[in-house]
Formats: sequence, structure tokens, C-alpha cells
Amino acid sequence: MDSAASKKPCCVSSERVREFFTSAKFLIYLGHSLSTWGDRMWNFAVAVFLVELYGNSLLLTAVYGLVVAGSVLLLGAIIGDWVDKNPRLRVAQTSLVVQNSAVILCGILLMAVFQYKEQLSTMYDGWLLTSCYIMVISIANIANLASTAMSITIQRDWVVVVAGDDRSNLADMNATVRIIDQLTNILAPMLVGQIMSFGSHFIGCGFISGWNLFSMCLEYFLLWKVYQKTPALALKSGQKNTDDQELKHLNKQKEIGNSESPVEGSQLMNETAEVKKKTSCCYQMTEPIRTFKDGWVAYYNQSIFFAGMSLAFLYMTVLGFDCITTGYAYTQGLNGSVLSLLMGASAISGICGTVGFTWIRKKCGLIRTGFIAGVIQLSCLVLCVASVFAPGSPFDLSVSPFEEVLKHLFGDSGSLRESPTFVPTIEPQIHTNATVFEEAPQVESYLSVSLLFAGVIAARIGLWSFDLTVTQLIQENVIESERGVINGVQNSMNYLLDLLHFIMVILAPNPEAFGLLVIISVSFVAMGHMMYFRFAYKTLRSRLFLFCSPEQKPDPNIPSLSNSV
Repeated sequence: MDSAASKKPCCVSSERVREFFTSAKFLIYLGHSLSTWGDRMWNFAVAVFLVELYGNSLLLTAVYGLVVAGSVLLLGAIIGDWVDKNPRLRVAQTSLVVQNSAVILCGILLMAVFQYKEQLSTMYDGWLLTSCYIMVISIANIANLASTAMSITIQRDWVVVVAGDDRSNLADMNATVRIIDQLTNILAPMLVGQIMSFGSHFIGCGFISGWNLFSMCLEYFLLWKVYQKTPALALKSGQKNTDDQELKHLNKQKEIGNSESPVEGSQLMNETAEVKKKTSCCYQMTEPIRTFKDGWVAYYNQSIFFAGMSLAFLYMTVLGFDCITTGYAYTQGLNGSVLSLLMGASAISGICGTVGFTWIRKKCGLIRTGFIAGVIQLSCLVLCVASVFAPGSPFDLSVSPFEEVLKHLFGDSGSLRESPTFVPTIEPQIHTNATVFEEAPQVESYLSVSLLFAGVIAARIGLWSFDLTVTQLIQENVIESERGVINGVQNSMNYLLDLLHFIMVILAPNPEAFGLLVIISVSFVAMGHMMYFRFAYKTLRSRLFLFCSPEQKPDPNIPSLSNSV
């Protein structure tokens, strides 16, 4: 009898484990892990490949970064609108196939270029090789746009539907997805970097192409399983409304066709003329422009507009572990070993912030969590400002921040060079985490750079908590039929501010001006959090007013956050 009683809890626990590993939630985690792993490997490798192809020049990498940023800026709203107006499964599967097929095709093309680069450079005066470069950048850009669509539909829509009405469950899923992002952002570049180091770039291209082929097949199957296990994914308000309007119009045509009323007949003629107008060639050609405008207008009219803008402003910063910060660290005497340890500490700090988000949200509510995260981030960034004036800082306002740019453009003679060698590194959201420096210059004091990275690493706790807060605010308060277009515009805003921070570095590239960039970055982060504080104050005050006045009708412009305050 005792043995039977002891077996019962074991059976229950094994049943729960089996249910979890077959649940839609776990399948989304698994699919996202495969997708993110492939994305991080490709984003790291493509920058390295382009540098290697163009003789260790950053020209192709800079062009690729500009093309990617410009494409998302212009097409973010259009991609989101396409996500909204089509069935969920079709959007996810189409994005998946296009993204992975583009990466596979690009990998094969790169393998051919690496293998026959010398022959291609001599054919048609090098124009054939240039055409290959253009094709690589164009196909890689298509892969990035498809990845953007995939991210919107899975992380901003499917996750919300799978979580259901349980906001705690939604917060846990968002946090788990973000932890997966942070782990793959460190581990995936390390793997592909080792493959290229011990093998070759040719082998690296082949490995990434093979991985994407395997991942595409498995992810396609996982998407179908999640769709089967979650019937709510088959229902989409935007798609349903469109179908209802078309059906209503057809029924109205039949009813009026059987009627002899001249008023109803003229109404039918007007509606028919409107339909013909919408199907005309000119109307169809200007449709993307209208979608772009309507998307940005809809984003501006959202109740969470200031919350979304606050998140975008955090992208206007040099205080992150990208190529700019690691390059500055090298000029301050930090070698590759120390930088890798700092990147690991940054990842741990980010995971702590992600885990802390779920705990603080349960205790304080969603809006207050964002407020607390903002205070933590700004408090930690005070160390970065202090590093500008600490011993060992190269900060010097007497050195013109534009001196380096003018020198490269005009040279010492003052005349414009025919082929300037200065090529800025513009790589939005492409982080070369595996950068290794063999030797580093010596400096008098490490206090300044120590304060800088202490502040950057500690601020990741508040940064990732705040990012998850705004993400969930958008998920909860944007209506289902507009989730795609609003998140598309949000991505465009993020890319815009990210691109501006690279332009800021181009204008002041010397280490003596980095302190000025730090101060500007902290100022933008502070402005972003001031926008969020305004949003939080307005929302909390309106909620308090409604609680004190039960007869007062809720304001439609105030987000419905009764469970989040």
C-alpha cells in the first residue's frame, strides 16, 4: 500500500513533465531557440564574410548595415500590415521559408565567391564579382526583412494568443524568450567563430547553410504543431472583419439586384465604383505609401505611444557591447580575454534583469516595474558619466571631434581625396561578440574604463526589465488587428535611433570624443525614461481617479491595465 502511494506522486510528476514538453508553450520555446540560433550565427558571420571578401575593408559591411536599416525603416509598417491582414499560420510559414531559403542561397553564393574569387575578379573587368557582392547584400537584406516579419508574428502575436488571458503567463513567456535571445547571442557567434577559425570561411558558409536547411524543416513542423494545439490561433480579428465586409457586400449586391428602388441602385453603383477604384493600377501602386502613412499615424494614436518611444530612445546609445564599445575598450588597454569575460558578465546581468522582471511585476504591477527598471538603469549609468572625468579617461574637448573625419576626407593638403579610405562601421544590431585582440595599448590608469563597464554591465539589469515591460504593454494594449503594423513601426523606430547612434560615432570617431558620446547617450536614455515616467504617471493617475469615482466612464485613450497597475 505504501509503495502504491509512493508511485502515485511519481506518476503525476512524470505526467506533468510530459505535458510540458508536448505543450504549445514549450514548442514555441524550441522553435524560437532554433530560429534565434540561426539568426545569431548568420548576423555574426555575414559581417565577417563581407570584410574578408573586400580585402579587410569595412565598405561592404557598412553598405549592408545601411541597406538593412533603411529597408526596415521604410518597410516596417508595410511588413506589419501584411502580418495583420493574413492568416497566422500562412504568415509564419511564409516568413520562415523565405528567411531560411535566402540565407541558404546567400551561403551557397558566398561559397562560390570564396572558391572562385580570383577568376571572378578578372571576368568582365571585375563587374561579375561586383554583381555577386550586390546579390549577397540584397539576398541577406531579404532574409533580414523576413526575420523581422517572423519576429513580429511569433514574439508579438503568437505568444500573446498561446498565453491566453493570463498576464502572468504572458510575462513568464516573454522572459523565457528573452533569456533564449541572450544565451544564443553569446553562444552562437562563439560556435561559428570556432568553425571559421579551425576550418575556413568556405566551411563556415556551408555549415550555416546546412543548419538553416535543417532548422527550416524542424521549425515548419513545430509551427504546425503549435497551431494545432492552440485553436485560438485560427481566429484573427483583422482577417475576420475583412471577410465579413466582403460577404456583406456580396449579400447586399444580391438584395439590391432583386430590388427596383432607384436609391438603392445608385448606392450600389457608388459602391461598385469604389471597388473599381481600389482595384485600379494607380491605387494599387500607391497602396504601400498609404500603408506606411496609416501605420505611423496608428502608432502615434496608440495609448502606449510614449512607452514605445521611450524604448526606441534607448537604442541611441554607445553604452552596449557592440563593435563601438569593444573598439573603445581596446584603445583603453583591455585585451580580448578581458572583453570576453565582460561580455559573459553582461549576459549574466541581462538574465538577472529578465528573471527580476517577472518577480517585480508580480509584486508591483507592470507599469511600476517599468518605473523601477528605469530608475535602476539611470542610477547605474551615473558610473558611466563619472568614468568620463575619472583618471585614465582620454576625454579632451580641445580635440575637435570632426578632426578625424576631415583628415580622412581631405587629407593634410586640404583637397578632397579621390578615394577616401575612411569607411564607417554601420552595423545596426550586428554585434561582433567574438572579436579578439592579440595586443592592447597600455594606459596610465584603468579606473575610467572600469567605471564605464561597471555601469554598462549593471545597467543591463534595468535595461532588459524595461524592455520586457514595454514589450508586454504593447502586447496587452494594442488591438489584435493592429499588432503587426504597430510592432512593425516600433521596429522602424528602434532602427532609426540605432542608425542615428552610428552616425553620431561617424561624426566623432576619435577616443578623445568618446566621453562626449557617453554623455549624449545617457541624455537620450534619460529622455526615454522621462517619456515613460510621463506615460506611467498619466495612466496611474487616471486609474486612481476611476477607482475613486465608480460612476466615471473609462477614457478610451487610457490603456486598460487594471491587472497591471
